[in-house]
Amino acid sequence: MHNSDSLLYLSQSDIRQLGGDHSDAYVRAIEEGLKLHAEGNYVQPLKPYLRWSGADHIADRIIAMPCYLGGENAIAGLKWIGSRQHNPAKYGKERASAVMVLNDAETNYPVALMEASLISGMRTAAITAVAAKYLAKDNFQELTSIGCGPIAKMQLTTLLQQFSSIKTIHLFDLNREAAGRLVEELSKQFDVKFNLCDSAEQAVRAGEMVITCTVANEPYLEFDWLQKGCFLANVSIMDVHKEVFVKADKVVVDDWDQSNREKKIINQLVLEGKFSREQLHAELGELVTGEKSGRENDQEIILLNPMGMAIDDLVCARYFYLAAKAQGVGTMLPLF
Repeated sequence: MHNSDSLLYLSQSDIRQLGGDHSDAYVRAIEEGLKLHAEGNYVQPLKPYLRWSGADHIADRIIAMPCYLGGENAIAGLKWIGSRQHNPAKYGKERASAVMVLNDAETNYPVALMEASLISGMRTAAITAVAAKYLAKDNFQELTSIGCGPIAKMQLTTLLQQFSSIKTIHLFDLNREAAGRLVEELSKQFDVKFNLCDSAEQAVRAGEMVITCTVANEPYLEFDWLQKGCFLANVSIMDVHKEVFVKADKVVVDDWDQSNREKKIINQLVLEGKFSREQLHAELGELVTGEKSGRENDQEIILLNPMGMAIDDLVCARYFYLAAKAQGVGTMLPLF
């Protein structure tokens, strides 16, 4: 990858041109990244959260996510992702924005800079899809999303692309108009039924698989709402009551150290002496490599708590960087 005098810039349009608006590339890349994680072939410091006065919501922050990936085409990189809860209403912008910088692992020189909000959202959805292969019931048909914004759209689009068994999508959002808009958008692409629910409880009870896609800063989702055999992907992290972690048959995370910090629910339970590394069933990469079992019967209630790792972003960004070089996509920028 040596390239010391220029770097490749990829806009979101460039990434879409390379297939970045479909889930297949992300799912393949995420599986590769999770294998590297399970093998320990990476360096991933705990991500710092940058906040200052005026940050009124849990989502008001900028996060730095550095990582090194070994193996073939070793590379290092950093995702710099900013979020402001008021962006849509105040500025007409998406809540989150991101850029990614890639560095050659031999020289440590930067080799690429790319817009990363699309990658960030799609890789998060790919994590859910990969996890569902191992943790959801075979041929599940009833899928629930709590929250109907941009993240939910990416999650549902990815799951519908990857799982043809899905027949019905159950939706709940505090803003019913958002749910209606999501139905309108997804109906143009997929032939499935949609059910707009009147409460989060109603939607959760209907789902064989449930995903949380909200900006909630306190839990509301109760264990008794979950049907036997449910796979719950706690994408937005703060939605699930502590009892779900304690009562679920299996709890899976992407990375234990990333999950057990910042006073998230797992960290709170650990500090209270109610959960531990020993009680965790597996990290997700251990399922991909076969070191740990996934779902073992149709009665298990399984919880995935994916904090999101820099590995996920880096392995996807590396894919698009290599594809761009091969296809001559993007703009070369001089460093000097």
